Amino acid sequence: MLRVGLTGGLGSGKSTAARFFAQRGAHIIEADSIAREMMQPGGAVYTAIIEHFGPTVLLPDKQLDRGALARISFGEGRVEELNNIVHPVVIAQQATLAQQIFERDLNAVVIVESALLFETKHNGTKHDKTGQNEEPPSAPWRARFDCIILVTAPEELKIERYLQRIAGSPLSPERRAELTADARRRLAQQMPDERKAPLCDFVIHNDGPIAELEWQVDELWPLLQFSSALNHKH
Repeated sequence: MLRVGLTGGLGSGKSTAARFFAQRGAHIIEADSIAREMMQPGGAVYTAIIEHFGPTVLLPDKQLDRGALARISFGEGRVEELNNIVHPVVIAQQATLAQQIFERDLNAVVIVESALLFETKHNGTKHDKTGQNEEPPSAPWRARFDCIILVTAPEELKIERYLQRIAGSPLSPERRAELTADARRRLAQQMPDERKAPLCDFVIHNDGPIAELEWQVDELWPLLQFSSALNHKH
């Protein structure tokens, strides 16, 4: 069994890397998918978000208005307020899902895909009875993962990928400027890659053709399998 954290900033290509790992046999847990599910009416954080941010984040059909929530969070500097509601529940669900997979397959490689692996204050850090952290404060994520992989790319390439992903049609100059500013705000909330890289076990560079990304996954996958089997033996 191996618990892997796969992270990378907006537009880095971590979801594409996750897809390649899944094709090779990894079990992928997407933090964003869990969060979206829990933000549906009746979900674990739905009511808490409305109570905290008010009814303006609701659409007429009672779904959360993710656009309005993003504007409040990123535009008004309230991202951490949203994270404090969502992250603890999402991280707990990640651990539950991973454990269910390991109960079925002790050799499984479980990869949690999360953009904010380092940034969140809710890293599942264990506490002793006095309330003190058992994990070193500098590395609380090690309580969650055996191995951490970073997918990295130049910032301008990340922004261009973000624009391509959300643009359903050719962008006007005004719309491009608006979305570019939004991407920069989001990236500003994330730890720069140069700070993340030294904290990771492996770094995948996604600044070229997609075949190069897949080649790096191919090179890394046997190492993850070996580490999983080694953990099982011990």
